[in-house]
Amino acid sequence: QVQLVESGGGVVQPGGSLRLSCAASGSIFRFNVMGWYRQAPGKARELVATITSVFVINYADSVKGRFTISRDNVNNTVYLQMNSLKPEDTAVYYCNVQTPGLYWGQGTQVTVSS
Repeated sequence: QVQLVESGGGVVQPGGSLRLSCAASGSIFRFNVMGWYRQAPGKARELVATITSVFVINYADSVKGRFTISRDNVNNTVYLQMNSLKPEDTAVYYCNVQTPGLYWGQGTQVTVSS
């Protein structure tokens, strides 16, 4: 079993920044993929960014140039640095890990509002 604990959500004004963290524990294979997804009210969950344990990165077009995903392989932690936040970034953000089973965190709310 794998457990994921997220932190770092909150309320921020447009143009502001937030940093999300997600720590994974349990049976995690050396090669894995960690990622961030988000779900806005009334919408489907969507990809934000993923990063493999060998640092191959993928971003959704909507966040390219504004968000940065990174990870610490020693501590099995993934981060999402979010800059230039927009109201449309408001959502519950979930982290996940594929190792090879798929596990999800509980989600953390990000609200971008003036």
